[in-house]
Amino acid sequence: MGIHQPNLGPASVVGELNYLLDDGVRPVNYTWPQPDGQPQRTGTLQPTRVDIRNARLLKTAPLLDAQGFQRVEQASAVADLEDEAQVVQQYYAEADALLRAQTGAVKTVIFDHTIRVDQPGREAAGLREPVRYVHNDQTERSAIRRVRDHLPAEEAEQRLQKRFAIVNLWRPIGGPIFTTPLALCDASTMDAEDFIPSDLVYRDKVGETFSIRANPNHRWYYYPQLRPEEALLLKIYDSRTDLIARAGAHTAFDDPTTPPNAPPRRSIELRALVFFEE
Repeated sequence: MGIHQPNLGPASVVGELNYLLDDGVRPVNYTWPQPDGQPQRTGTLQPTRVDIRNARLLKTAPLLDAQGFQRVEQASAVADLEDEAQVVQQYYAEADALLRAQTGAVKTVIFDHTIRVDQPGREAAGLREPVRYVHNDQTERSAIRRVRDHLPAEEAEQRLQKRFAIVNLWRPIGGPIFTTPLALCDASTMDAEDFIPSDLVYRDKVGETFSIRANPNHRWYYYPQLRPEEALLLKIYDSRTDLIARAGAHTAFDDPTTPPNAPPRRSIELRALVFFEE
């Protein structure tokens, strides 16, 4: 049986993306359900209809350091990407090799992963839903803290003197993505003012992420029917200041061309510190 080849899909689709309304109030996102029906996330979303272009049809493929995202063709050898032990023991090592090969990094530190499923009942299985608002996972402050959290103190300070980045590796599980695909913003079309620091509150600490305000200059892309033999690299943060793409943004969205009764999206995203020699 041959490898499933994706439908190249339409030139673009129109999707509704949830930006943050920039009203000057710092948003807060809690990682656990709040009491008395209080919202887990504060801040006012600004649903905005945008044209989301088919990245498969581009003459020049997007690159991590130019557009902030990149597609790679590499199947995983891990039998079950929803098995915690297999992911930590096998997929982390596989991802380390992929990230170093694609970025030229000398070291990676994979610090977590998340499995997301777009179907009811996922909470009972400990799975999370796709994120349906435009965001970036780390700010500069939280990226630096990640280095200090995950490396011995002396090594962390040495690594912080050189270039480092945070890159997410995103992959479908089990079959092509039909529902809630990932929309990716071309980082070269984003302004520094578009990134709004937001609190991410855990039970034992407060992290920091970026919400994103709407900007008509943003160019959005997606990969129709992304399959498990493909993966996406997402630029979350880069300490190198002369790059076109130091940070991007992404969100799940409802694709209007999704077939009826399509299988729910299952995906795994893995987050890594990526260290360079220079």
